[in-house]
Amino acid sequence: MFYLLSKILLGAFSLLIAAKLIVGVEVHGLYVAIVAALVLGLLNTIVKPILVVLTLPITIITLGLFTFVINALLFLFAASFLEGFAVEGFLPALLGSLVVSVVNTIGLRFIGKD
Repeated sequence: MFYLLSKILLGAFSLLIAAKLIVGVEVHGLYVAIVAALVLGLLNTIVKPILVVLTLPITIITLGLFTFVINALLFLFAASFLEGFAVEGFLPALLGSLVVSVVNTIGLRFIGKD
């Protein structure tokens, strides 16, 4: 339970960092960041594996770089139906998803699985 809660809070923290660093990514408050982290987590758990399988040929051709496009599209999709979480276009979505991924990866090193 603590691990799940810490992952959600880490996701919210990474969204707030992305909003501060990337022009075009806006998150209005901690509550919105937590809800957005939950939505992004659900999208990454349910929708992303399906998209990766469906786009496997283009992912292989681009040597895996198309996965960044999938992440950016999911980031845009989450922002499209959440009030208080806005992304201006594809490039801010791409950079924002990269920042969120990097911060989450670094943060998960400190949290651990225990």
